Amino acid sequence: MWNATSVPEFHFIQLSEDPDLQPVLFGIFLSMYILALFGNLLIILTVSSDSHLHTPMYFFLSSLSMVDIGFISTTVPRVIVDIQTHCPVISYVGCLTQMSLLIIFACMDDMLLAVMAYDRFVAICHPLYYQVIMNPSRCGVLLLGCFLLSLLELLLHYLAVLNFSNCENYIEISNFFCGPSELLKLSCFDTVTSNIVRYCVGALFGLLPISGIIFSYLKIVSSIMRSSTSSGKQKTFSTCGSHLSIVCLFYGTGLGVFFSSSLSLSPRNNAVASVMYSAITPMLNPFIYSLRNKDIKTALKKILSIAF
Repeated sequence: MWNATSVPEFHFIQLSEDPDLQPVLFGIFLSMYILALFGNLLIILTVSSDSHLHTPMYFFLSSLSMVDIGFISTTVPRVIVDIQTHCPVISYVGCLTQMSLLIIFACMDDMLLAVMAYDRFVAICHPLYYQVIMNPSRCGVLLLGCFLLSLLELLLHYLAVLNFSNCENYIEISNFFCGPSELLKLSCFDTVTSNIVRYCVGALFGLLPISGIIFSYLKIVSSIMRSSTSSGKQKTFSTCGSHLSIVCLFYGTGLGVFFSSSLSLSPRNNAVASVMYSAITPMLNPFIYSLRNKDIKTALKKILSIAF
């Protein structure tokens, strides 16, 4: 058993030490959080209230919105409190809790994007069998599989993070939240286990979903090229455009954070890059779908006409 003094504390890096910028940062993060909650809740409300949207595509979209709410709620409210209290400190248990939630929601986001690509592949390449393949029970199994895989990733990280030897009481994290990559880079954790976990997670939860998305869209593009009508091509592009935009935003910001943490010598630059991945992406996802999807816009107009 540890003594109370042997449990380390984790200190976050501040995005800016200028006191004049603290109110600005507070307003920016609060605005992003409110917009993310409003946009994602609106998507969930729209999909649940319109019977025409009770399809596998929009079932996964509403699930993605719920995951995005959990994703941004794991990091941004803590940042807002830290800006107000000027005390960016978290306990060891609190850090593990935040890391656990972040891994679960980020992995589910990752897996849901791959499942949505598979859904579009079945709908476009096998339209006659779409209702049979993507039946409600199959959709539930796919969603449950995303959750179980996120728990597997969490267990892999725990193998490295719980196996530490000589952690000091004061540990500084080069970010504004307890991300798994920041914890695995700490020298007090077993480096061999950390490297094994990092490569396993990168292969299982990075390469596999990306490969699935690329394979699905290669098949979709091949099917589009065989289509004889321009209207069919335009409809296919419109249904896939929103999903492709979110995929590019998610993986683009994720890779940006990865290369920033690997190449940048400034921890503050890494923290600023992490804002794109952890806050801006969940905030923009619902607006991308609502602005580019005709079915969502039509359902939103009905809801607004009833409300006002």
